[in-house]
Amino acid sequence: MSSVHFPASLPGLEPLQDFTLAQVEGSTGLYSLDSAELPEVRLFLLDPAIHLPEYSPRTTGQLGALGDPAAEDVRVLVIVNTSDGAPHVNLLAPVLLDVASSRGAQVILEGQDLPVRAALPQPAATR
Repeated sequence: MSSVHFPASLPGLEPLQDFTLAQVEGSTGLYSLDSAELPEVRLFLLDPAIHLPEYSPRTTGQLGALGDPAAEDVRVLVIVNTSDGAPHVNLLAPVLLDVASSRGAQVILEGQDLPVRAALPQPAATR
């Protein structure tokens, strides 16, 4: 588990800024982002590099939200939403994490034709 500070908070969660990020046990690439200030506030984040390998957002213009860290220190995660029963991810507004400084920001990727609600592909059935 690691602490993450969002200097600008996350949209809709103002004024919360401090969170803990932990991998969900038994789920590769799925993380729980829990508010340190209000424990009942939790988001789920997904590592698109594992689950959506074709997702390749251009984030270099957005790194200023984190203080311009080196690109290799930035991790991109997407928010999972299950409000209608089926999991969707927001590909237009990923969460960027600077692993070196433990700072985070949710950014809107302007000029990129990415959906706000993309259905997650179902895993292949195992035999």
